[in-house]
Amino acid sequence: MAGLTTFSLIWIIFSLTEAVYAYRFPSHHLHRRDTAWTALGCWTDGVGGTRTLSAASYTDTVDMTVESCIGFCSTGSNAYVYAGVEYAQECYCGNYFSSGATNVSLSDCDMACTGNAGEFCGAGNRLDIFWSGAQPPAPPILVPSVGNWSLLGCYNDSATRALPYGTGVTGSVTVESCTTACYNAGYPLAGMEYADECYCGLIIENNSGPTPNTDCDMTCVGNSSEYCGGPNRLSMYNYTQAITITPIVNPSNPSTVSPVTSGLTGNWTYGGCYVDNANGRVLGNEFDSSTMTVEACIANCAGQSFTIAAIEYSTQCFCGDYLINGATKGAESDCNMACGGNATEACGGPNRVSVYSSNGNITLLPVPVVQNSNLPGQWVYEGCLAEPAIGARLFQYENEWTTNNTIDACLNQCAAFGYPVAGLEYGVQCFCGDVSDITTGGGTYVSDSQCNIACSGDPLHLCGGVSRLSAYYWNGTMNTWNTPANTGYYEFFIGGLVVPLIATVGINNKVTFLEKHGTSEYNNSTGAYELDLSLVDNYQLAWREMHVQSDVFCSGSIVLPDKGGRQINIGGWSLSSTFGVRLYTPDGSAGVNGTNDWEENVNELTLQRGRWYPTAMMMPNGSILVVGGESGSNASPQPSLEILPKPPGGDTVITLDYLQRTDPNNLYPFLLVLPSGRFFIGYYNEARILDPVTFDTVTVLPNMPGAVNNFLAGRTYPMEGSAVLLPQYAPYTDPIEVLICGGSTIGAAIALDNCISIAPEVPNATWTLERMPSKRVMPCITTLPDGTYLILNGAHQGVAGFGLATDPNLSAILYDPAQPIGQRFSILNNTIVARLYHSEATLLPDGRVLVSGSDPQTYYPNGSFVYPEEMRIEVYIPPYLNQGFRQPEFTITETDWALGGHYSITVNLFQGTTSGMRVSLVAASSSTHGNVMSGGRILFPAFSCSGNTCTITAPPNAYVSPPGWHQLFILDGPTPSHSAWVRIGGDPGQLGNWPAYPDFTTPGV
Repeated sequence: MAGLTTFSLIWIIFSLTEAVYAYRFPSHHLHRRDTAWTALGCWTDGVGGTRTLSAASYTDTVDMTVESCIGFCSTGSNAYVYAGVEYAQECYCGNYFSSGATNVSLSDCDMACTGNAGEFCGAGNRLDIFWSGAQPPAPPILVPSVGNWSLLGCYNDSATRALPYGTGVTGSVTVESCTTACYNAGYPLAGMEYADECYCGLIIENNSGPTPNTDCDMTCVGNSSEYCGGPNRLSMYNYTQAITITPIVNPSNPSTVSPVTSGLTGNWTYGGCYVDNANGRVLGNEFDSSTMTVEACIANCAGQSFTIAAIEYSTQCFCGDYLINGATKGAESDCNMACGGNATEACGGPNRVSVYSSNGNITLLPVPVVQNSNLPGQWVYEGCLAEPAIGARLFQYENEWTTNNTIDACLNQCAAFGYPVAGLEYGVQCFCGDVSDITTGGGTYVSDSQCNIACSGDPLHLCGGVSRLSAYYWNGTMNTWNTPANTGYYEFFIGGLVVPLIATVGINNKVTFLEKHGTSEYNNSTGAYELDLSLVDNYQLAWREMHVQSDVFCSGSIVLPDKGGRQINIGGWSLSSTFGVRLYTPDGSAGVNGTNDWEENVNELTLQRGRWYPTAMMMPNGSILVVGGESGSNASPQPSLEILPKPPGGDTVITLDYLQRTDPNNLYPFLLVLPSGRFFIGYYNEARILDPVTFDTVTVLPNMPGAVNNFLAGRTYPMEGSAVLLPQYAPYTDPIEVLICGGSTIGAAIALDNCISIAPEVPNATWTLERMPSKRVMPCITTLPDGTYLILNGAHQGVAGFGLATDPNLSAILYDPAQPIGQRFSILNNTIVARLYHSEATLLPDGRVLVSGSDPQTYYPNGSFVYPEEMRIEVYIPPYLNQGFRQPEFTITETDWALGGHYSITVNLFQGTTSGMRVSLVAASSSTHGNVMSGGRILFPAFSCSGNTCTITAPPNAYVSPPGWHQLFILDGPTPSHSAWVRIGGDPGQLGNWPAYPDFTTPGV
């Protein structure tokens, strides 16, 4: 079809707007018929760090549905009144809503369920909640009275015991069982702590006093409708009548209680009676049992490879490798309580522990102190920082290190990921964030004495306390995010006909777009269109209709080095389309339609394996490498590679075990040619270097860093980031570097806020991490002719896929590798257009960046879009075109360059001279899913000038510059020219004569 008449184009536009959608809109309603459950709407979650539904839960990244969640929450022991779905894949149950939860607009719950795209399953911190119809039981309470026992309130128990007598109970701990046990032991005071501990006393000791009742927020293990204290908090009860029973000091006859000094397993021996809680617990790793014995405690500790076991209060067992918090020996007679499971064995006493050692050594460590000297880097101690409330969090990123939390480890972790504030809490938690988090979250500084818990990995130093953070600041600037006055800007370019999936600038300076033909939202889509950049002011003439025969949904494309600069597209969505090989030879010129169209014939030319989400790469020998994917839409993995044209012989596909192992998190792997001729492959969070002939692994590179609190974060689809090669400069002797930006995490799908880079071929290569100004998953990176990189599109939360991302990132940023590490990002301008799944960004010949696509398929219940299927096309005008300077010009006659050859251009500069001029070569590429399938390669070749005639030296070999077409630019200071297309390295694989079928056009080599 040579072009579109006005009538046919208007008909298409009308048809697109009136199309009948085959897609089933997700719904917030329950689809199961035989149920009394009803939808209650969309509710907030995580307010103050607290789950709205906090009972049972589970996650299913593949098959979560509303029905399966309700089934989980209404079966057996999980017989709850409410069920809620969140983040597309999480299910929560409960009998009541937590304080602070509010009902919000249904539009907030906009993520489709992983197991049913026709249902909504909440969103980030948003729950779609369903009700069984039953009346919810009363929420947990601090029981006001039990018989003659009356509640005094919630009391502090953080340093030394407020009630000295710990006792076992009959059955599980409840308010009733604990008060009964204390009555039977002759005590008028009873207290429950940590949900499962019971203490008794005659008076409230050690200056313990009331705290807010909300501090006692842990439900009793024996009755979830009652609160039994909290961390270092006692639910305190007083017996209001006289007790005639003599208080029990020792639950058995003291004369028959003694430590075990013989017959113990291995080399375990008794080490003495030690004072506990004088300055805090002397051991951690607690295990309680009403039938505790010395032997049982030793077996528990030995099973965890600890060398010290200690028993206290008859029923409590503690383990460790040393005694901390300034432990001292007490009188042997103080360890006078019989073990709960053996009345003849001594099992400590009130604040006394019977200590046993496996090696005869008992190391005593002093009271821990604040670590405020010998800190790594530029860290300084800031103080003890109070969280805004129990369970609330000032900082988003948490690491929980139950055995190895130290100040140095936490500070180094935060610094490595670009966070200038570190906070340590509860001894085991390391948080990372920014100073602004403290201000916005309502954090306040309190006395250092409230940060009183030793670090789990360093008992000599303090790592916060109960809802208290030992806070450290980076004394200096950790990240310089430039905010230039000239940011460039987005600009509306033209209205589109479809939502493009792949965008490619052809050597005819027109842009081809491919979309989901066959699975398109529009019944009359032909799957392919071409945009004439010279006619964007005339919508009716700018677009040319083209055609594909099978579905290119999630396929791969590159530009071939043949004489015609053909575009090849491989793979697709399902059935025969996954084997598809499609070719288009760009033709026509500015203002003149071409007549060529996409060519394919699955009966003649196919891949050897069906592939959905594959990557293609031009190899130095002129053949095409095709890697990875799945055998069809959400089908089995295709963990292999193959070559086009197919080598002689039978099946030549090579299986890659590392792709098999990391499926499905490795789709659209990153493929790049290195200057050695070897290949870089990045997949999930791993990378390696491959031999270009055998494809064997030459080097396994270190795993890619992910999130500061999640090393399992990924960089390839579906946790989609983007990768490019950093610039190469003549004489091309410096090690090449790979840049990868963005990605996401498994589970909550928090987008990554960093870029990582590596020089893969240097000895002992390591990744360098730079924090971005914002989080971004599904980014697009466009190589600019000045050697900088425009990063745009994507979201702050989610993963790639339909309805799986929220909170679009509307900001563009610039990465300049010429600047020092930590100073390379500049914050540019914003758009109003959400560019999520299936968006593209590609460099135009005039130096602007074309921005297109977004196919999130996220809907409200009435069928309207949360984020639209985006047909608007924008351009970004980079800062170098926003200075009022006239772009330089040049003429060229020879555009078919041999490697190492010399070629002349005539230049016309308007600001500077040739002494300040630069020349760059940007490889042709296709943009899809953030994957730039040329690696975004840019070269700055050597050149010399005499007057306004300049001679450029072509790259020396096909490893530095694999065969292909490039946009040639000159730069007058910061300002680039319009480009001219040059072919470098010819067509060594003779692709211009392939395939040899009469229904395919072969342009020659």
